[in-house]
Amino acid sequence: MALPTRVRLVDVGPRDGLQNEKQNVPTGTKVELIGRLADAGLRVVEATAFVSPRWVPQMADAAKVMEAVRGRADVALPVLVPNLKGFEAAVAAGAREVAVFGAASEAFSKKNINCSIEESLERFRPVVAAARDADVKVRGYVSCVLGCPYQGEVKPTAVADVAWALFEMGCYEISLGDTIGVGTPGGVKEMIEAVGRRVPIKKLAGHYHDTYGMAAANIYASLQLGVAVFDSSVAGLGGCPYAAGASGNVATEDVVWLLKGLGIDCGIDLDRIVETGRWISAQLGREPASRVARALLARRAAAES
Repeated sequence: MALPTRVRLVDVGPRDGLQNEKQNVPTGTKVELIGRLADAGLRVVEATAFVSPRWVPQMADAAKVMEAVRGRADVALPVLVPNLKGFEAAVAAGAREVAVFGAASEAFSKKNINCSIEESLERFRPVVAAARDADVKVRGYVSCVLGCPYQGEVKPTAVADVAWALFEMGCYEISLGDTIGVGTPGGVKEMIEAVGRRVPIKKLAGHYHDTYGMAAANIYASLQLGVAVFDSSVAGLGGCPYAAGASGNVATEDVVWLLKGLGIDCGIDLDRIVETGRWISAQLGREPASRVARALLARRAAAES
């Protein structure tokens, strides 16, 4: 199969990337990050999560963030909601797209959201129904599609079952997440082929973590099967707290570099996204995790010296 000619990237940095930061990230910094990502060419930015501040204190300002950014007409701003209460709060703050988060691993589902996979799906049904009535789009996430920190192997058929349930429920797109970053291209192809027998490939997205340095290779394997949507995080922000040594989401800068090398359009200005990664990393007191960003910034520094 020929590679896609255009790819849509969903930057999850403001939510997935920041939610586990131990230091408090000011609301103004989150709002500016979203604006910088949009200005760099991102047309979809996951803005925040309407979850209990008791469990995710970093997202306690979700309504304030949403109210500050909802006026941008040039970018879609999906937000994560765990249940109907979260959905109602998100819509009240101006959200026009939400995401629900399930798992392909029973063990992970019980540890992460304290219910079985089937129970989680039942929890999402009223959310999707309410979203349909309110003309709000719903995106579905499936975590642990290539391995689980608790049960180990996750069968591709299990991923396909959950992906199909979310798609049939009404999710317009299903993001397949390698939550602990253990996937390799062979496993990715097997998993996507299994899911693709139940859900159209054009309705799938890849969400790869770079724990073992395989994220770019896994994206390439996905491209070969026709997947044309990928989640990424500026500066490689984020990571799974359950995965030993997890280095976070694949960096947006690294994905843009890969796509550029393949001649695939993604509409993102590489220099501006590198600068955005440098900026948010400075706010957090560290260097960008993106290898491409570090290389380009070092090249720029050498040229200026």
